[in-house]
Amino acid sequence: MEFRDNEAIYLQIAAFVSENILMGKWPGEQKIPSVRDLAVELEVNPNTVMRSYEFLQNQGVIYNKRGLGLFVAPDGYDKIKAYRRDRFIEQDLQGIFRNMYLLDISFEEMQQWFEQFKRDNYKSDNNNENKL
Repeated sequence: MEFRDNEAIYLQIAAFVSENILMGKWPGEQKIPSVRDLAVELEVNPNTVMRSYEFLQNQGVIYNKRGLGLFVAPDGYDKIKAYRRDRFIEQDLQGIFRNMYLLDISFEEMQQWFEQFKRDNYKSDNNNENKL
């Protein structure tokens, strides 16, 4: 994983975990990698992963089974999707709309590009299947 300079690393790791949940790689009630395992995989300090996991626990996306590890909450998918959706609308959508307006891009053109993106990058939009 390559980290960006414009966002805290723990938030980028939380986004990585969230994406695995949204893509169906880590479904509800599934154990997720331990703090140490994920830290080794991502080549970061375990404290950074712990901070990411604490952030996701506070969101209700993951939970701790004492002595067993961390698991995706039964409704973790729905919670992370709602959180990410709200964040996208608040932070990203205004910039997209501004560029669409300035560049005279119609919603129809955007729809065509979005459909092409889905065909090129994802097996199916219906079941949130893994990326090709």
